[in-house]
Amino acid sequence: MLEKTLWHPVALSHAVGAQPMAVHLLGEELALWRDGEGAAHAWADQCPHRGARLSLGRVAEGQLECPYHGWRFDADGQCTHVPAVPDFQPSARHRARTFDTREAYGMLWVRLAAPEAGASPLHDFPLFAAEAEPRLRKTTSGPYLVAASAPRIIENFLDMAHFGYVHEGWLGSRAHTTVPPYKVEPTPHGVLATGCLAWQPRSSIHAASGAQVEYTYEVTSPYMAVLTKQPEAGSTAIEGLWESIAMFVCPVTEESSVAWTRMAMNDFESPDARLISFQDTIFGQDQPVLESQRPKRLPLAPDAEVHSAADRMSAAYRRYLRDSGIQFGVIT
Repeated sequence: MLEKTLWHPVALSHAVGAQPMAVHLLGEELALWRDGEGAAHAWADQCPHRGARLSLGRVAEGQLECPYHGWRFDADGQCTHVPAVPDFQPSARHRARTFDTREAYGMLWVRLAAPEAGASPLHDFPLFAAEAEPRLRKTTSGPYLVAASAPRIIENFLDMAHFGYVHEGWLGSRAHTTVPPYKVEPTPHGVLATGCLAWQPRSSIHAASGAQVEYTYEVTSPYMAVLTKQPEAGSTAIEGLWESIAMFVCPVTEESSVAWTRMAMNDFESPDARLISFQDTIFGQDQPVLESQRPKRLPLAPDAEVHSAADRMSAAYRRYLRDSGIQFGVIT
């Protein structure tokens, strides 16, 4: 399954500590934990001995201890100690099932399987790295637990035609619902839309008046997308304000997901809580609509749902998923 070779966000880095943590990814149950050196790990949440959840265990002397019989596993997943038989030397078969992990953009990422050929890099988002681009402030909102497939969430993120209805008074107005033509083109990793214009009564927490806002959207992976928005001059309290927002979605099951938004902006004055509250409000408006959509999985057949000219980015996203061979969270 192609989806298993991709990197997926599973938790905020600071949420993974000494106590093991249970999460789900692509139908798999995972246990996240940190060893004595602070390195994060993602393992199958199942002890190889009698199948107990390792996430119910504890970290002892830098190793993960099973809650059932106290078996201990080192950072590589190898069993090192069986308390009931202290002199027993566990073999290579006595090991937990482990997965590749990375930390980036304030999050822990997991890959369930290595690609058959070539590397599967964690996509480069320099704007969102905490240590990069010091001129931009970074914050993260979420997690948002959503009873919708990951592709449905990404498609909603790319959609401007719903602004005047779902986000009326915030990102849109019923008096300004026209979506002017914009350009869509494929990229080596996804799809790019440029020249996207929307009139917004409150484009951000700093909006001083309604404004025409220019958007750029880019799909960088099947379950990831980035937008950059810049309101017209004089419409915000911070002159020259612009921001970029990434939508990172973890496909939990085919019809449920966890989402986060990672923000980068030239606002160093607002407290994190205010920035996050704005994103919470916007996502909270989207969530009931997302969860109401039927079918919950995104249909990829060209004639499965009807379209308009305003949906050209959505149509391009669906083609990209179909051409990439994505199966999880879609109907082909």
